Amino acid sequence: MRRARGVAHPARRVADSAVLVSGGLDSAVLLAELVRGGQTVQPLYIRSGLRWEGIERYWLHRFVGEISTPRVLPLVELSLPATDVYGAHWSISDDDAPGYDAPLDCNYLPGRNLLLLTKAAVFCAQQGISTVALAVLRDNPFGDGTPTFFRRLAVAAQIALAVPFTISSPFRRLSKAQVIRRGTGLPLHLTFSCVQPSGRLHCGGCTKCAERQQGFALAGTRDPTRYRAEPPSASAPRRSSMVHR
Repeated sequence: MRRARGVAHPARRVADSAVLVSGGLDSAVLLAELVRGGQTVQPLYIRSGLRWEGIERYWLHRFVGEISTPRVLPLVELSLPATDVYGAHWSISDDDAPGYDAPLDCNYLPGRNLLLLTKAAVFCAQQGISTVALAVLRDNPFGDGTPTFFRRLAVAAQIALAVPFTISSPFRRLSKAQVIRRGTGLPLHLTFSCVQPSGRLHCGGCTKCAERQQGFALAGTRDPTRYRAEPPSASAPRRSSMVHR
């Protein structure tokens, strides 16, 4: 295939893969794990105008700085606004965010992985990166979190961009608790996964805080997270998972 034309970066080190990072537990552990495996990795954050992104990015920069190594390239932030298509969705407004006891599939953001991966594919083609990885877990119930979707989107990207391209989801068979165990020794207190942040703290009352708390409980690991309010017990099983956090 011919290479896509783009701006040359002769001094830039080419990564073995890019990782879609959000600042959450799953993508943070994935980033660190690929680096441990010997890869040079490009962390990639895509801004969409979601109301928690400012806090998310604060913690992401701290996490990436803490695990600093030549194999982690400087964090790249891209912009792909979704406010015009999401409209009054709770991720944009401040209304009706899923509460602590809500089913986790209430976290659905329409076409989230479709949007992120399309932008990531174009970026990777310009940079000579042939693989993008994201931290989808086994309980993800959404159509754009399936192996079939990833395979077909990768083929479409190869056709459109005329370069080799693969979408990797190495955590697809793992639970949140398993990911937390794999993150032992990492600064997980610098990760962030809350849809109703209070300042720079987790709220302790949203469905993402519930998922996080239960993950640590099931992993048998102390939860290092600072919550604004003490969360309820995490003993009850949860259902589903957000797309890539």
